[in-house]
Amino acid sequence: MKSLLKPIYLLLILFLTIFSCKKDDKIETEISKINIDFSIERFDKAFAQAKEKDLTALKETFPFMFPKKYNDAFWVEKMKDTLQVELQNEAIKKFENLSKETNEIKSLFKHLKYYFPQFNTPRIITVASDVDYRNKVIVTDSIVVLPLTNYLGKTHYFYQGIQEYIAQDLEPNFIIVDLADKYAKHYTPLQERKTFLEDLIYEGKLLYFKDKVIPFKTNAEKLNYTKDQYNWAQNNEEYIWRYFVDKELLFSTDNKLASRFINPAPFSKFYLEQIDSESPGEIGKYIGWQIVRAYMENNTISFKQMLTKSAEEIFDNAKYKPRK
Repeated sequence: MKSLLKPIYLLLILFLTIFSCKKDDKIETEISKINIDFSIERFDKAFAQAKEKDLTALKETFPFMFPKKYNDAFWVEKMKDTLQVELQNEAIKKFENLSKETNEIKSLFKHLKYYFPQFNTPRIITVASDVDYRNKVIVTDSIVVLPLTNYLGKTHYFYQGIQEYIAQDLEPNFIIVDLADKYAKHYTPLQERKTFLEDLIYEGKLLYFKDKVIPFKTNAEKLNYTKDQYNWAQNNEEYIWRYFVDKELLFSTDNKLASRFINPAPFSKFYLEQIDSESPGEIGKYIGWQIVRAYMENNTISFKQMLTKSAEEIFDNAKYKPRK
């Protein structure tokens, strides 16, 4: 009897996988038909090419880019500022056109419109501002500002002195990932987060959100990981989970756990020399993601409904088993 159960179980898994893929394909077909009309407005180029006589017209087109506390003389001086000119030149050199980024943003917006019909397409404005890796993109209900100087590539000379684990995120392919992250935080309800588990689940929700709205990105990119870092997370998933359980971290209220396993860092802090030297930072986000994925696979619930569920509800019903 046991010899028959295994083939039947494998067939069931295969059937469910095929069914899920067909369902996903159908959704993607519906999403592809959604009409999204927008263009990326190159304020960085417009300001770079402007002369003093163009300032009035520029302010009329982009009024939100000119705070009233600064007079016209300030902006005229800004046009001549050597650092500003260099920022603009480097942004334009790296992003002569944004055709790839335009297509990816259009896809993101189509997915947002499908899952959140109230979503309205914002204006997309590019700027060449001082490097600010803590605030890489700015999102409001009506405007998205993309500071292109935050995405010139990890080896760019602007980033000298920035730690490697931060610089690796300053690549062009992370523009859409960072934009999706902003929308994930906007649409994911904030709930009380006292325990480490609640932090894990919240981060897992944000990553699952990216699964749904930027499915064209790799799992590594969704985490802002390199391929090698993602492979390490996969290969060590069982060990990481066992460590969290054995150390009784899941229901701990120690706020230092976030800095060890969730916040940006060069590595995760298990306090084990070999593991710490090999691990990528933010490994807790990966584990939270796998728990949320397991919950969605093992329960009949919509994506939007999941976002409102408590960490306890998700954890208790996920039937999560770490990858071996």
